Amino acid sequence: QLVAYEVKRMRAEEGNKQKILRHIKELAEKLYKNENPYPAVTMHKVQKPTEGCHLRLHQKPFPRLDEGTVQWIIDQATAKLQTAPPAVKAEKKCMVPSGPPIAAIMERNGNALANSARRLEVVRNCISYVFENKMLEAKKLFPAVLRAMKGRAARHCLTQELNLHVQQNRAVLDHQQFDFIIRMMNCCLQ
Repeated sequence: QLVAYEVKRMRAEEGNKQKILRHIKELAEKLYKNENPYPAVTMHKVQKPTEGCHLRLHQKPFPRLDEGTVQWIIDQATAKLQTAPPAVKAEKKCMVPSGPPIAAIMERNGNALANSARRLEVVRNCISYVFENKMLEAKKLFPAVLRAMKGRAARHCLTQELNLHVQQNRAVLDHQQFDFIIRMMNCCLQ
């Protein structure tokens, strides 16, 4: 959402440190509220006694409670609550627009674009090595390809390259080739 909605605002604030700090504080508050939602008040339901329960003959008297035992149980429960991980808030699903293209965000940083081009070349080379059954070369490039899958351009490149190989009717793979392609696709989807 930040990338989609507030790129212009962030560019306008580049020269003014006070505006940047105010914006950072607003973001910090939003992130804190997102991670630490207000705890919901729990209501314990006490069941109503059934009709005629007071007329029962074999009703046992309520046992006497030992203060030490009750306090021990309460202490155990509070200790568990303090060490328990925070409750996960249910996610609200919403559509976030894709925002500006990658080039618009990184236009000032030409080095990042050159680095991106190198990553795309590594992805293309690894896929071609897999389809040519040069598994040793593919294995060398594989960690770099998995790291590159964090970028949208590399994921797009992967789908284009796989589509090209399918169109060339060279999509018959052995087990190791199939494993490499599936691992790349899983990383891409994640």
